[in-house]
Amino acid sequence: MLIFDLFKMALRSLISHKLRTFLTALGIIIGVASVISMVSIGEGARQQTLSTISKFGTNIITIKPGQQKSRHVTTGKVDTLMLSDADFIEKHVPLITGVAAQVYRSAQLKFGNKNSNSTVRGTGKNYVRLANFEMKRGRYFNQQEIIASKRVCVLGATVVKNLFEEANPLGKTIKVDGKNFMVIGTTEPKGALSWFDPDDQIFIPVTTAQKRVFGMDHIQSIDVQAEKIEDLELIKEDIAQVLRLRHNIADGKENDFYVQNSSQWLNSWGDASKTFTYLLGGIAAISLMVGGIGIMNIMLVSVTERTREIGIRKAIGAKKREILEQFLIESVVISFLGGSVGVLLGVGISEMVSNIGGWDTIVSTQSILLAFGFSVAIGVFFGFYPANKAANMNPIEALRYE
Repeated sequence: MLIFDLFKMALRSLISHKLRTFLTALGIIIGVASVISMVSIGEGARQQTLSTISKFGTNIITIKPGQQKSRHVTTGKVDTLMLSDADFIEKHVPLITGVAAQVYRSAQLKFGNKNSNSTVRGTGKNYVRLANFEMKRGRYFNQQEIIASKRVCVLGATVVKNLFEEANPLGKTIKVDGKNFMVIGTTEPKGALSWFDPDDQIFIPVTTAQKRVFGMDHIQSIDVQAEKIEDLELIKEDIAQVLRLRHNIADGKENDFYVQNSSQWLNSWGDASKTFTYLLGGIAAISLMVGGIGIMNIMLVSVTERTREIGIRKAIGAKKREILEQFLIESVVISFLGGSVGVLLGVGISEMVSNIGGWDTIVSTQSILLAFGFSVAIGVFFGFYPANKAANMNPIEALRYE
């Protein structure tokens, strides 16, 4: 019997039991829609997280004082990095495009009758570029102002809103822990992360922060930007050699500093977000398995109902393979139709979540093909047992079945 004839027989059987067919396909519809919508939400969250983190700068190597004993905890002295270390790295380490030493601390800001507690970050002239900040008004401080320890500052967008509201802050004087600073620029807003608001800080020359605000002679970190991301590991090794030489660290002794790679941080966040996406997709895929069990159940019922039909077909010469194909095609058609509707529903849910809920969602072709292909595979897998049962029936016993 031609495969086309088997398809026509399968469709006639399914159409004759419309409600039962719909309820059976409903499990597949819900499963496919769940997989597509959950994966799209998870992938959207992952891309948004990575995009937000990348706003802090790319190809960045961060050097911090002390010895890193674990992922987040440092031990030993925290005053082992000096401003001269940053200058030396900039002059003697190749393949880099900028260096920015930093000191930072929370401080009270005041303008008129407005007060705000924000992060004061003392840094060099390259920091605005390394950290991907864009100037909205005015300018960033220059090398001459750093050398002279000038009391000038650049305000983040949140600080401008808290102290000046809609007014233009350029040329105004604010107090930083009681000391006067002139505003020479403001930055474009980046948007807050859940744990940190990069706009809620002000930037001042690193020498000014050391001498006139914080009272320290060391620095808290050094950011180094690589020209190419593939050079990060090589640059890390060069930095370690240069600083060990400057700090007179003997062979076999541990460094009094540690070097972090921003790409590793991005990768760890990306891996965590990807795991979350897979988790959502896996949970949604369970409903697809439930839908497959529903297909098996209905096909077993269908085989039982059509026992005499199977006996008659076998008695007039139908082959075992043709009986197997007939019932297998029915289960595949159910899963195919359910998968098709599920794809449309899943894409629709993703769009609705994006438009109404304001969440970023990414519907990829890969997720659609995966969910749809899995639904068809489930039709074959769960339909095989009932189809095989029908194919192996004894025609004499099938004809006697009441």
